[in-house]
Amino acid sequence: MQDRSDQALVQRVQNGDQQAFALLVAKYQRRIFRLISRFVADPASAEDIAQETFLRAYRAIGNFRGDSQFYTWLYRIAVNTAKRSALTCARSPVFPENSQNPEQDETFSRQEQLSSMDTPEAVMASRELVNAVNAAMEELPEELRSAIMLREIEGLSYEEISHMLGCPVGTVRSRIFRARESIARRLRPLLGTRTDERW
Repeated sequence: MQDRSDQALVQRVQNGDQQAFALLVAKYQRRIFRLISRFVADPASAEDIAQETFLRAYRAIGNFRGDSQFYTWLYRIAVNTAKRSALTCARSPVFPENSQNPEQDETFSRQEQLSSMDTPEAVMASRELVNAVNAAMEELPEELRSAIMLREIEGLSYEEISHMLGCPVGTVRSRIFRARESIARRLRPLLGTRTDERW
């Protein structure tokens, strides 16, 4: 139903209905901003990049043929725009310690559950874990970081990520596996897991 709804709105935009594009912006602006804020440290810059993303999408929407879902196409534009910006802007921590809306962060729920415990030891452990994840993510090559973010943070399927990043599904799976292994190596000493366990 969502795909058909988006496609109907896209067709209206392609026929000159600007109000239909405003509906698409309203529908996806929060998710796009959340995605971009993983690449860009400054919220104002993230907002600018989000606006640029929608501007690019509006200019290119005449070429959208529905080969992929609209939001997958839009996310690909956002990722490419954010990656270009990341060349000159510092990236934000992937898992900020003090999220403005922590209930909306859907990834690594174990770490979030730790932060709800009120003992000083638990708070310190949670902070250390978050810092370790941030550091591990920052050390990943760009292609691995993009893939793991889209999978773990945005919850996209391998096929959707394949469309967004313009690479085969097998490559997406390989990148996500390698990213998880790299993060796992960083977290094992903190979590006390064996070398044959990922988390």
